[in-house]
Amino acid sequence: MSERTGTAAVNASGFLRVLAVDDEPPALDELAYHLRADPRVARLLTAGDATEALRLLRDGDVDVVFLDIRMPGLDGMELARVLRRFARPPAIVFVTAYDDGAVDAFDLGATDYVRKPVRADRLAESLRRVIGSRVVPSHPAALARAEEDPTIPIELAGTTRMLPRSAVRWVEAQGDYARLHTAEGSHLVRVSLATLAERWADAGFVRVHRSYLVQLKLIAELRLVNSGYVVVIDSTELPVSRRHTRELKDKLVRAAKQDWNR
Repeated sequence: MSERTGTAAVNASGFLRVLAVDDEPPALDELAYHLRADPRVARLLTAGDATEALRLLRDGDVDVVFLDIRMPGLDGMELARVLRRFARPPAIVFVTAYDDGAVDAFDLGATDYVRKPVRADRLAESLRRVIGSRVVPSHPAALARAEEDPTIPIELAGTTRMLPRSAVRWVEAQGDYARLHTAEGSHLVRVSLATLAERWADAGFVRVHRSYLVQLKLIAELRLVNSGYVVVIDSTELPVSRRHTRELKDKLVRAAKQDWNR
């Protein structure tokens, strides 16, 4: 169904140069079949592992790499880190049977995260996102904004969609998962609150309770009630644990002083 590893299919009507990487031949065949059928794909290369993928990339640039995560040797995450250091890094779309790498994938700047078995319509959506990401201005300020506001993959009716981190108002722990609350609703993602607290600290998210992480600048009130302190975000009261109260007060005061001195 697909060319042998390293060979290319060319579509005269397309314009995207694509590399597909998967160590399982049936999965690579299926991925290549769907990509080759899309009229936007001009050139398709395939590789059975990261080493072969890097060899192909030395011979020429591609616009996007569709990449499996769990592979022997250099895995997909490690390969993506290598690709990010390229002078002109390609877009990355992870294609995997697992959802436990989604947050790490988007920390690496992935354009999309597709679950196996792949569907033609889902890959078509990924290509649309790749095209959108390729036409974003490459001015350093634009790239900096993209780095400052990464996206988080969320599942909606069987489709993985990207939620900007800036849309998250507060986060609630639910076991090994976290529920991201936005102005429009909430979304459950497979990542611990502790992990998000560490990764998002520089973006202004602060831990106020063992079960809650909030965006500091969105706190409307810190209020004393009978059972202790609560913070108010979007008219929602969230408890503040005793161990976090002093640190939270200090951060609110510092933030207020910074705003006042601007």
